[in-house]
Amino acid sequence: MAPRIVSVGTAVPATRVTQERVRELFAAQPGADRLAQRRIRAAFDAAAIETRHTVIAELGDGFRSGTGPRFLGPDGVLRMPTTGARNDAYVELAPPLYAEAARAAMTDASADASAITHVVTVSCTGFFAPGPDYRLVRDLGLRPTVERYHLGFIGCAAALPALRLAARISAAQPDAVVLVVCAELCSLHLTTSTDPQQIVAASVFADGAAAAIVTGVDDIGNGGGLEFEEFATALTSEGEDDMVWRIGDHGFEMVLSAEVPRIIGREIRGAVDRFLAGSPTPDAWAVHPGGRSVLDRVEAGLELDPASLAASRSVLRDYGNMSSATVLFILRALLHDAAVGEGATVAGLAFGPGLTVESALMTRRMPRAADADLDVEDLAAVAAPGVPA
Repeated sequence: MAPRIVSVGTAVPATRVTQERVRELFAAQPGADRLAQRRIRAAFDAAAIETRHTVIAELGDGFRSGTGPRFLGPDGVLRMPTTGARNDAYVELAPPLYAEAARAAMTDASADASAITHVVTVSCTGFFAPGPDYRLVRDLGLRPTVERYHLGFIGCAAALPALRLAARISAAQPDAVVLVVCAELCSLHLTTSTDPQQIVAASVFADGAAAAIVTGVDDIGNGGGLEFEEFATALTSEGEDDMVWRIGDHGFEMVLSAEVPRIIGREIRGAVDRFLAGSPTPDAWAVHPGGRSVLDRVEAGLELDPASLAASRSVLRDYGNMSSATVLFILRALLHDAAVGEGATVAGLAFGPGLTVESALMTRRMPRAADADLDVEDLAAVAAPGVPA
């Protein structure tokens, strides 16, 4: 069979925060004058996010000591840990999320540890070696001969290149079963700032992990899943300085200018038209929700029915922007959507620094019934045990 996504598993930290709580926390920080407070409230209210998850337990209801660096004091003032302290927290807190999402995907695909031949991990919010690819082999009990790859610091678009790599591996090695896992702890890099770009970043980013099983092996998933058709990468004509992710002394610093949605709005039609090359309009869309305004610009630029981005808006509302993991949350929703039936086409779009547009086109394949190979007498016995056929 052609390579396909058989299953997607997801995981989020236990601490869930409302947008209102985080908004008021940031607005109450020392140094936030009236103009900054207006900007904070406007950015948070416009994000179309209701809840997010974070590894920073202190941001939950009431003050609680976290296991990582202290981000929030009892006085309600946000601290500014060093980049080293933040990365130490990533080393401690990211591997369990990687493993939880991976186990969920493996369980959904009925693929045990011995079936996995390759691991591809993705993250842009922390670094360590031996890295998350190694830890998954150890923590999941995978074979020590599993091939491992890590895609780092690609940003929000990275899940689609990871799936592309998995598809290429599966096409070249028909017996390959590739585990792709994205985990991002964006909240570790929260900072207090009156800079509008930092305020926008604080209003949308969240923590989460997602994993996919990619394979062309027919038996896994009973032949069902999202079958890969095409991939594409495009660089926009501008935007190199508008979406930037740099390492600073007090965390990774995100530059996310107001131009990003406008650039996407101007460029998305040309990028998608080149990608689809005259193919019919896809039946469903998995668009990375960099923010509400990004989705609005994609919807307008591609002249989509508002219902086309319902899954993307739902994930944004409930989880926020989890960087690379987010588009896999959306693909999981589409895999479990009864309206996306056999032969339906699904287009994935994600945006990253550069400004880069990553695309994937997939076709929905429904799994065979578990009893598809039974003969008529067997089917009758299953339908009415003990009753002669």
